[in-house]
Amino acid sequence: MRIMVTGGARSGKSSFAERYAASLADSGIYIATSQPFDDEMAARLALHKERRDESDFPWKTVEEPLDVAGFLLRHKPESGQAVLIDCLTLWLSNWVLRHEQDADMEKLIGERIGELAEAVRQYEGTVLLVTNEVGNGIVPEYKLGRVYRDLSGRMNQRIAEACGEVFLVTSGIPVELKRLAFWPVPRSGQERK
Repeated sequence: MRIMVTGGARSGKSSFAERYAASLADSGIYIATSQPFDDEMAARLALHKERRDESDFPWKTVEEPLDVAGFLLRHKPESGQAVLIDCLTLWLSNWVLRHEQDADMEKLIGERIGELAEAVRQYEGTVLLVTNEVGNGIVPEYKLGRVYRDLSGRMNQRIAEACGEVFLVTSGIPVELKRLAFWPVPRSGQERK
């Protein structure tokens, strides 16, 4: 089972994903992609970990800021276990920071996104992937911000395509989008792209 959870900042995405994982499995592996570069981020990470530790659901935390696809390809799912990856936009930020000086940054990161989408497709266990909707706001005034926003949108589309369920969480309320999706029927002679 492959599940994507998306929404804005502080929308309740992570809390929902943790509760959903606990409803699907007996234990979980929490793949943390963030890196505590400053005190504020370290405090955020501590709060997330504290929330997991205080729940009745047993979590094992694995810090993996870059090689999430490799983890999924190497990890053999155990019965009754869910993997929760939180979050893909921080994972993407890690790659952007690594390649921001490379002339072919978008191509390199596009390849990482493709590898991750394929690893998600191949994963045989339950995996939940948390991501952010960063393209709903104003257009960033600087180029790297616009490139990041565009990469994030493309990443979310690729991961959503690989998942059976996609939830949008707004104001703490999750809505499953794939059940609500509308696909126009092509006219004869045309194929849906």
